[in-house]
Amino acid sequence: MQDRFTKWLLFAPLGLTLIGLGMSVTTDATLRKGAGKSWFWQGTLGLCILNAGIAVFGDAVKERALLDWEQRE
Repeated sequence: MQDRFTKWLLFAPLGLTLIGLGMSVTTDATLRKGAGKSWFWQGTLGLCILNAGIAVFGDAVKERALLDWEQRE
């Protein structure tokens, strides 16, 4: 049970941080595209970071749900 809490405590803020970073990088790539500058690799990197953040945060939600379920038993 302590292991699930530790994972949740680590994954939740990490996932939110990655989501924010991915959105920032992707938004900057969008602005670069609008200005006519090269944007493709930056946009791709931003989307990869964003998707990783969603996956990590989803894992945090899973760990917290399993922790709550174990505590009810």
